[in-house]
Amino acid sequence: MAANPQPGNPHAANSQPWNSPTHSPVAPDPADIHPRLRLHRGFESHYLPDKRDVIVYLPPDYDLNPGRTYPVMYIHDGQNLFDPRTSFIPGQTWRIPEQADAAICEQSVEPLIIVGIYNTGDRRLAEYTPERDWQMGGGEAASYGLLLTRELMPWIALRYRVRTDRENTGLGGSSLGGLVTLYLGLRHAECFGKLAVLSPSVWWNHKSILGYLNERAPEIWERPRLWLDVGDREGKRTLHNAEQLNRRLIANGWRPGDTLHFERVAGGSHDEASWAARVRPMLEFLFPAT
Repeated sequence: MAANPQPGNPHAANSQPWNSPTHSPVAPDPADIHPRLRLHRGFESHYLPDKRDVIVYLPPDYDLNPGRTYPVMYIHDGQNLFDPRTSFIPGQTWRIPEQADAAICEQSVEPLIIVGIYNTGDRRLAEYTPERDWQMGGGEAASYGLLLTRELMPWIALRYRVRTDRENTGLGGSSLGGLVTLYLGLRHAECFGKLAVLSPSVWWNHKSILGYLNERAPEIWERPRLWLDVGDREGKRTLHNAEQLNRRLIANGWRPGDTLHFERVAGGSHDEASWAARVRPMLEFLFPAT
């Protein structure tokens, strides 16, 4: 999502409404956008009420090597990743197919499958937040995590040649998607060995994610490899929160340059165009070509 809400300011200046519906009721077929995109409509869950679309990017050699399996990365807000017709800001996406193709062909990134999970519009806030805030509600991220780990990931594994081990499974997102990525990466550390946390909404519920990090980190036997970033044009509070999160990660055993990369992005703002510029370096850190 493009907006960056802060407590007491849900409609930040020059931004779109922070919890605007973004779920397209009839998503267009993305095949004419990129030949290796596959759209699955109306994925259903026993844990959450709303259906959601799922979009899958396949690497360049997928059909040429039918015996090969691939790492996989799951990314929230799937309608903002690939198709400019479904994105929150029309025409602005993360440009993942172009960037992943280029990085794979230049052998800086291992060929991988990327799964975009569409959000459900009005209920995005509820599903992407770990705890209920007394003013804003929310707090259904645990159920969203069960949808992801118990339903969607096995479903993807039945249909695509993904590697299912922790070391080859990533999770990512931005803003509230960054928050829920960190939360689920800690809660389901046995599932995710790679995390992409872009411009995270650390502020949610008085920064309760920092306390959760302190609680969970000692129980995780091996730190997931973690990309964390923030743009220097996202506001002082967002910058401060991301830097605080970086320090807290280091204090809990993440090693800069090894299991942790933190980047303060010069000129970076809180929108799809800015996150698009971070996709390739993020993939190069999390899925380097071997």
